[in-house]
Amino acid sequence: MRGAYFLGDEKIVVMDIPKPDPGSGEVLLEMQASGICGSDFRRYRQPSSEVNPDTLKVGGHEPCGVVAEVGGGVTNVKAGDRVMMHHYSGCRQCAMCEIGYTQMCLEGRETYGFTMDGGHQDFLLVPDYTCVPMPEALSFEAGAAIACGTGTAHHAVKRLAPKPGETVAVFGQGPVGLSATMFAASMGAKVIAVDTIDSRLALAKDLGAVETVDASTKDVVGVVKEIAGGDGSDVTLDATGIPDVRLQAVDSVRVWGRVCFVGEGNTTTFDISDQIIHRQLTIYGSWTFSLGGLAETANYVVDNDMPMGKLITHTYPLDEIDEAYRMFASGASGKVVVEIGR
Repeated sequence: MRGAYFLGDEKIVVMDIPKPDPGSGEVLLEMQASGICGSDFRRYRQPSSEVNPDTLKVGGHEPCGVVAEVGGGVTNVKAGDRVMMHHYSGCRQCAMCEIGYTQMCLEGRETYGFTMDGGHQDFLLVPDYTCVPMPEALSFEAGAAIACGTGTAHHAVKRLAPKPGETVAVFGQGPVGLSATMFAASMGAKVIAVDTIDSRLALAKDLGAVETVDASTKDVVGVVKEIAGGDGSDVTLDATGIPDVRLQAVDSVRVWGRVCFVGEGNTTTFDISDQIIHRQLTIYGSWTFSLGGLAETANYVVDNDMPMGKLITHTYPLDEIDEAYRMFASGASGKVVVEIGR
């Protein structure tokens, strides 16, 4: 079987590796699709001089496939089941694990695609409890997208709870921001999509945005306020993690508005009194989703006929994964998914 590894300096290699056997409580997935996420860039762009070849792990933290084999004691899935994987494991006993947030395990977590081998391979060995059955109407490519980026966006928008007719400004129209645009529009919000790339702004329109703002050429805060009616957007969401853009998200929202930070990394300095306290803002941080939340997003996508086919703009076979990452890094795509076995 094959597995793809990040070597640093934007290089990926596909290697022949042994096929694992499931032990007690384990499941072997025959991978069908594995999504590419912005979080991968940390390892993709890491200097090769900092890469330890002895600790390399197969990349990919958006796995989706079919159960090939089950180990002893596994009763929740069987061979042939179509599943997504919640790409974390934890102690399963602490308060966070008990509510399905194994990524917040108080005893320490493992993350598949980072500290454990991930989905960019033909077969993936996982704990049985990380497997989430897929609705039959959901494609493997859509399931892979939901397994991180799209699921993350859904639960961030849920926390903001936009009401029909409210304005929602989404900053950044990569796959997470595009998904947030899509979900907020499905909930009846008037979405203002902000980005610097024309193709992504056009895609945001296709996914439900009523207005777009090119942040490279305009006074973003002023334009968002003008579109929203002068006082600012009811809700804003930052999917970029860029310090200046986070400030724009805060400054673009109206008094008593709600702001959600989803984009990770960097440090941002706010004038707490003037920008937040005196404007009575509610600020949310939203990080991925629970085990049950993965199933919830999958069902929402199917029940509401979400246009995942528009969101996913490029697919590549595993042997062309290097080109897949170059396409995603260019910014000229929506969601990019690796189709394993294609």
